[in-house]
Amino acid sequence: MSTAPGKSKPQKITSLADLKRVKADIEAQAQRAAALAAQQAVEAKLRMAQSNLFQAAVGAVKPLPEKRRAQLAPAPPLPIPKQQQRDEAAALVESLSDEVDVSSLLDTDDHLSFRRPGVGPDVAQKLRKGKWSIQKQIDLHGLRSDEAREVLGQFIRDAHKQGMRCVRVVHGKGLGSPGKTPVLKEKVHRWLVQKSEVVAFVQAPPAQGGAGALVVLLQPLRLG
Repeated sequence: MSTAPGKSKPQKITSLADLKRVKADIEAQAQRAAALAAQQAVEAKLRMAQSNLFQAAVGAVKPLPEKRRAQLAPAPPLPIPKQQQRDEAAALVESLSDEVDVSSLLDTDDHLSFRRPGVGPDVAQKLRKGKWSIQKQIDLHGLRSDEAREVLGQFIRDAHKQGMRCVRVVHGKGLGSPGKTPVLKEKVHRWLVQKSEVVAFVQAPPAQGGAGALVVLLQPLRLG
């Protein structure tokens, strides 16, 4: 019966001397195995040290570009909406005061009206007669003063940018206010006078709101 390759033939133990010899062989094999393991550990540490030294010497690396791959330029940044930014900045800067005294700016005709310096009195007459048809309107009923001021300012800006010439502003007659004083009506007068887009305004005819509304003429839109 043959033995497997790499394995020594079993030794027959017939005496104490044979037993000591087998013990010595086993200890020698254990010492050789320990020495081999220690040598392998030292070699592994050496390889690791050499690898770290190489990486430290080379530093960070980048993959070479593949010749068959197209090098695309980065996407250009989105265009900046400059006009929108200007409009928003103008809206923030704009501040319509409630303290402006407009008594000297209003014409003391039958219903009070306003027109910019240099604008003839016939403009107010044409507004009352419906020379310009009303293209858009806003109703400020139920809004607090601060809300009404902001909403009215935005309404006038938008209407002017859309090229509209004549709009109606409904402010109410103030019958529901304390003391039935038309507080919002007077404030709307002040706010409109401060709007550069406004050329003139008159009290609306009875069929269009009478004392509770204004017909407002806007500056023509300048193109370019």
